Amino acid sequence: MADEYGRTECCYSSKQCRVYPESRFYRKMGNEVTNPATGEVITNVSCMGGRERCDCFSTRYSLIRYFSPSYSLYDNLNKHFSFLILAWSKQTAAERSKCLRKWYDLIMAHKEELGQLMTLEQGKPLKEAIGEVGYGASFIEFYAEEAKRVYGDIIPATLPDRRLFVLKQPVGVVGAITPWNFPLAMITRKVAPALACGCTVVVKPSELTPLTALAAADLSIQAGIPPGAVNVVMGNASDIGEALLASPQVRKITFTGSTAVGKKLMAGAASTVKKVSLELGGNAPCIIFDDADLDVALKGALATKFRNSGQTCVCANRILVQEGIYDKFANAFSNAVSSMKVGDGFGEGVVQGPLINDAAVHKGAKVLIGGKKHSLGMTFFEPTVITDVKSEMLLSREEVFGPVAPVLKFKTEEEAIRMANDTNAGLAAYIFTSSIKRSWRVSEALEYGLVGVNEGLISTEVAPFGGVKQSGLGREGSKYGMDEYLEGH
Repeated sequence: MADEYGRTECCYSSKQCRVYPESRFYRKMGNEVTNPATGEVITNVSCMGGRERCDCFSTRYSLIRYFSPSYSLYDNLNKHFSFLILAWSKQTAAERSKCLRKWYDLIMAHKEELGQLMTLEQGKPLKEAIGEVGYGASFIEFYAEEAKRVYGDIIPATLPDRRLFVLKQPVGVVGAITPWNFPLAMITRKVAPALACGCTVVVKPSELTPLTALAAADLSIQAGIPPGAVNVVMGNASDIGEALLASPQVRKITFTGSTAVGKKLMAGAASTVKKVSLELGGNAPCIIFDDADLDVALKGALATKFRNSGQTCVCANRILVQEGIYDKFANAFSNAVSSMKVGDGFGEGVVQGPLINDAAVHKGAKVLIGGKKHSLGMTFFEPTVITDVKSEMLLSREEVFGPVAPVLKFKTEEEAIRMANDTNAGLAAYIFTSSIKRSWRVSEALEYGLVGVNEGLISTEVAPFGGVKQSGLGREGSKYGMDEYLEGH
């Protein structure tokens, strides 16, 4: 139940997590947030109208902003964000670093509550949700240090009485559009480097999982990041996207989501010549050679396929197994999948929660195991293994984004590389082999932004993340992630 300001205590099995502890909240024109495991409405997140919008701008909690497109979000962006970039960017790098470090500390201090909140609105198992909190916070910790390392250049002058130098300056206001599958990490991976560079950010989280975003934003205020440096915008995604693209105040768009939407954003950004970084869909191959350690390959394939119920852009979309071990691996893989416990993310021992909604269930050869909605009902789907899949099948060519594992057979290394690269996507790939020479040879031949060798979980804050081909532009994470929010002057 929500009080008159929308402050909500969400309870599950005697666990409580407080939503919006201090932020003023309005209840009209709302969007329901539901628990995908039960269908229960958790709370109502409002899109503000004219009076409420003005009220929000006058409060010291104006970091969390709600806009109604019917009251000209375009005008709001132009009017209110021009002064914000100046205030935050003029703080010293050390001051920005200190605020980011405190934000990291607060998130880690509240990781249990944030994990519970994430499981409640997104459905992933609690252990996995708490893991995401730590993963998401790691980007804030990393960029708290990188804030102090934004270096320019001195260029040898062409004349003795001249000096040439380059300053790295923040790009300006950033529009960040994030998905529901990683409600915290996809935000911190964008917001932390932007803040470290001196940019201000307008975040549009998914309407399916806004609560984690709002909670993280509230903690940023408590950390001393000034109101207006981070802005969470709720409302119709299409209208907000159009307003961000049209606003001359917004100088950068960063987006994680589908390739189709990414193309539209890229085209829309051209009208005002904005910088764009896109992390789009994948079609990741997981290649298992016959010289691989079967136990290592099995563990890695399970991790990269069924993490977050298969709802990640770097999930193994195709498992390619060399013919010499194909049957042995397929049987071992199916046995392991059949033992996976499906259920509410708060349940003991649950490793796969529900899919985010019914649309995800309906989206997604020979079915070896699974292949239908789970007996639990709602949006639960059985972990599925499909063998005898061919490269030309639609299942091999489109991103599944669910707990469905197509297993394909190949004969030679050259065939595996050809099959793996036969796609417009190029985000992540995985190799399992005991040969060091083969690991170098194959990883360099694969047309992917990230390649994991004998490892199923490869994303980390210290390494660049991003795709090639139609899987995106730009990089997130590592020192290279800072470049996306800087310009040389």
